[in-house]
Amino acid sequence: MTIPLSVLDLAPISAGSTPQQAVRNSIDLARQAERFGYHRFWVAEHHFVRVASAAPATLIGLIAAATESIRVGSAAVQLGHHTSISVVEAFGTIDALYPGRLDLGLGRSGHRGEQVRSAGVPPVPAPDRPTEVRDGVVIPPPFFPGQLLDFSRVRAGLEALHLPGARPLPYTEQIAEILALLDGTYVTPDGIDLHAVPGEGAALQPWLFGSSGGESAQLAGRLGLPFAANYHVSPGTIVETVEAYRAAFRPSARFPRPYLVVSADVVVAEDDATAQRLAGTYGHWVYSIRSGAGAAEYLDPDTAPPLSDQQRRLVDDRVTTQFTGSPATVAARLNALQRLTGADELLVTSVTFDHEDRVNSHRLLAREWGLTPQVRAA
Repeated sequence: MTIPLSVLDLAPISAGSTPQQAVRNSIDLARQAERFGYHRFWVAEHHFVRVASAAPATLIGLIAAATESIRVGSAAVQLGHHTSISVVEAFGTIDALYPGRLDLGLGRSGHRGEQVRSAGVPPVPAPDRPTEVRDGVVIPPPFFPGQLLDFSRVRAGLEALHLPGARPLPYTEQIAEILALLDGTYVTPDGIDLHAVPGEGAALQPWLFGSSGGESAQLAGRLGLPFAANYHVSPGTIVETVEAYRAAFRPSARFPRPYLVVSADVVVAEDDATAQRLAGTYGHWVYSIRSGAGAAEYLDPDTAPPLSDQQRRLVDDRVTTQFTGSPATVAARLNALQRLTGADELLVTSVTFDHEDRVNSHRLLAREWGLTPQVRAA
């Protein structure tokens, strides 16, 4: 338990609560995570769903203002929904006040959405392998986007996120633009040099994110950038994802060797039974996403009806790979994940109905992991 532990916050909205309260909860969790000794605090980007992280740069700015030293960042900005200059200027503005603390996580969800928007629903390959356990880590069959039950809301959301007729740059080209804008080397196709103000020269650390061994993992390796592999999103592809990143890696000035973060869903409580009860509606939440409706309000596990067999089958890979239990139980599973992947850092996300249970989950894990508590300045 010597590697750093960081937090991914999904800003969930519990049933009966409000987006405003979810934002307050995220800021409170960031302050607590800093106090508990976590290394980073990252927020995701989601739109038209019942989570409060639709504007990651805005939320990151609020969190940076409410904390003192913890690194803060995006996991990840959905390129394809933003121009390169808007990303660099937004994060450069935050860095102007909180220099050296920001992680600029870049993902290609917006680009993958183009396939849905323009070419229809991708085919659903049949799972070609059974669930297996490797060195104590559950590796289920991969889940493919074509298994979503309804794409109508996904398409509508993608249309709303883009100006009429607009199409994003290819992912690799947009990453190159962002890096050039940060470095001050951006030149238009017509040969005109443009400079991001603020943004150019900002002390931002770019990261790439991925859930497969495809474009993101390979590009992060070729560019010598750190990479975050999403076990919590796509547990069935984690092995090939990390292998692709390492195989493609070329040393860079800041990273002479690969730097890998691996994510996991966790719910920690004082004992296994309590943790399993608190996580009782996680499958409902995942089902709302995979049904095509998008993330719904997080339900109270004490009152929600059980999932049907059909619903459970659609989310089984995510439910069986959620790490729930006592601090010792979850720490043991995280250690197994680290051994399998060789991760340099682990990123945990915890979703519960009650905010205090979520804070307690991170508190208990930090103590078990041996993180050093931080004392805030008076």
